[in-house]
Amino acid sequence: MSGSMKNFSLFAGVTILFIIAGFLQSWNVALDMLVVGLVSAVTALGVNMQWGYAGLFNVGVMGFTALGGLAMVLIATPLRPSAWASGGWLIPIGLAIGAAAIALAILVWNKMPKGRARGLTMIAVLVVGFIAYRAVFDPAVSAVEAINPASAGNIGGLGLARLLQHLGLSQETALELSVWVAWPVGGVIAAGAAWLVAKTALGLRSDYLAIATLGIAEIIITVLKNEDWLDRGVKNVIGLPRPWPVPLEVNLQQSHAFLAFCQSWGLNPVTFSSITVKLGYVAIFLAILALVLTLAELALKSPWGRMMRAIRDNEDASEAMGKDVKRRHLQVFVLGSAVIGIAGAMMTTYSGQFVPTTFQPLRWTFLIWVMVIVGGSGNNWGAVLGGLLIWFLWVEVEPLGDMLMHLITDPMPAAWPLKAHLLNSTQHMRLMTMGLILLLVLRFSPRGLIPEK
Repeated sequence: MSGSMKNFSLFAGVTILFIIAGFLQSWNVALDMLVVGLVSAVTALGVNMQWGYAGLFNVGVMGFTALGGLAMVLIATPLRPSAWASGGWLIPIGLAIGAAAIALAILVWNKMPKGRARGLTMIAVLVVGFIAYRAVFDPAVSAVEAINPASAGNIGGLGLARLLQHLGLSQETALELSVWVAWPVGGVIAAGAAWLVAKTALGLRSDYLAIATLGIAEIIITVLKNEDWLDRGVKNVIGLPRPWPVPLEVNLQQSHAFLAFCQSWGLNPVTFSSITVKLGYVAIFLAILALVLTLAELALKSPWGRMMRAIRDNEDASEAMGKDVKRRHLQVFVLGSAVIGIAGAMMTTYSGQFVPTTFQPLRWTFLIWVMVIVGGSGNNWGAVLGGLLIWFLWVEVEPLGDMLMHLITDPMPAAWPLKAHLLNSTQHMRLMTMGLILLLVLRFSPRGLIPEK
């Protein structure tokens, strides 16, 4: 079988899996898996850029995903004037003071001659800067978080929707359009954080880079969970708007045209409204995936992409040929993180809420890496296939594992400890299955289902 026919068969097989799930379970379930699978495919593309193109082992995927989701809070939620009036405007000033103290300490270290004076001066700058930062920042944060903490307690977003309303748009349309702005902003925020990380961490060896990025992801998520003034922390931000033109189920169920359509076809309006909304997300996310995939393929096949793979395969030879390896690593790390940030914003939009506790670095990063490895590291189409296939299996393994365990244990007497143990073990079927799939692929197709060309 030719390579193109094999690839077509693989994607056709994944499509059939989703269709079977729609018939045997429900189309709501199948479409929900497809929507999240498309987001997973975008995330896998970002990781594939870093690992497949340049060999950069980024284990901080969830940190950049969370920063992308934060963009939805900062862009698509309404401004809170009371929070800013109570002292919220001092928060960016406090942060600027802290950043200026760090920048001045770095300048002192670089410009002053070596010796005790340099060390003491740098310490003095950091101590004074820290005291000034806390003196401005802490009272402002306390004032903001004290304002109606049950439903607010944060500075809110940038009020983009209100600006769009001034241009003549309705409130609902303005909120829906602000989501489209939040997605690329999520990529920019993640890219900015990646640049800061890469400037210090890319000089590390691959294993140390993995540890560093994992630690940074934990730091990012811990900050998001504890800084209530920014995103309400563990209280969560709910009621995020949907992208235009995805409607609300309630609006569909109140539409006479929609109700007439459902009646003419014998459809349940409640169920079909949910299916319609998910189809809207599928169309939008599929278009975004197609755009990212097209750009990634063009980049991979360009002279830049060939250079990146040459650097990945032999850094020393590339440096000998005059290539700036560290700069190219910085580029691809930032680009891949930007794509991951966009995926994070998309996922937050679909869920309709920003919940920092859901970004579990060890659990979800492992799953994204399984997608990339199983699909085919270095191949963009493989990353997409892995994202769709592994997410489908991740969702379906739990109910199928539960059915299998009940089938195995039904003949056993109820008093047997083994029966209880097996039934209680069904919750671990997902991780066991992912490990088994990974082992089988590495054994029989070590370069993935769609290998790099």
